[in-house]
Amino acid sequence: MNCYCGSLKTYSECCEKAHKDSRQAVTAEQLMRSRYSAFVLANGEYLMHTHHVSTRPVKEKKAIVAWAKSVQWITLEVLETFKGLENDTEGTVTFNAYFYENGKVDSIHEKSAFVKENNHWKYLGLSH
Repeated sequence: MNCYCGSLKTYSECCEKAHKDSRQAVTAEQLMRSRYSAFVLANGEYLMHTHHVSTRPVKEKKAIVAWAKSVQWITLEVLETFKGLENDTEGTVTFNAYFYENGKVDSIHEKSAFVKENNHWKYLGLSH
């Protein structure tokens, strides 16, 4: 089975590596894809760990996990990546994440900002 993030690799060859060690996500896009897979799997620990400490929604963790479990994830569509490569310190990834909720298809459209913290990619939040 292909990975939840939409790559042509298996989960064990793709996002599972990052889920076991977030340092395996060497680009902002890889981290974003692994975070999408973590939403599919309702992996709150990974979502918190890969969220930058300055914006980490620790108090909302249970609600985030509950919501992630309540929807049926369909697919991830990466629209654009700016910087965020292995040697960069910041970058953005624009994407659509599609899911079923309350009997209808919905989506999250986001331009996400990523920064390196201790030389590891972290999700900062919405890019402006």
